[in-house]
Amino acid sequence: MLKLTKRSDYGLIALRHLALNTVKSPTASAKEISDSYRIPLPLLSKVLQTLVKGGFLASEQGTKGGYKLARPASEITTLEVIRTIDGPVILTACFTHEGDCDQFDTCTVKSPLKKVHEGILRLLDSTTVADLSRDNDTLTRAQLVAIQTAAPDLHVRGN
Repeated sequence: MLKLTKRSDYGLIALRHLALNTVKSPTASAKEISDSYRIPLPLLSKVLQTLVKGGFLASEQGTKGGYKLARPASEITTLEVIRTIDGPVILTACFTHEGDCDQFDTCTVKSPLKKVHEGILRLLDSTTVADLSRDNDTLTRAQLVAIQTAAPDLHVRGN
């Protein structure tokens, strides 16, 4: 099953929170984010520090301190956030250099699954924190292109 880890999920939630609240308040504390979304504070704190080290967040000290976006939300992709927090996105072991599969030579689904894997990576790379911050369910043009490239026979409606 392809699933985001809690760490990546919490990181994306925190980035979205900061993107949505930039106008009201450019910074938010780990406790504020934790309380808003009922995320365990110790785990969220570790994720936020990872995001600071990855260049997505800046940490400010003082009474009005906290975390703020280090780059515009439109320039932060979900793929780079997930990779920073969890490492590479891998659909199956055969797509890695160290993947060891007994069926590799006779597998009939590795090529179609590779296309699915590449499509997922393109979709994650075309989805930004700004996209996550929108309140509608429409896909951006870049997201539509990523889906249609991965699955040309699939008909997806955008805006």
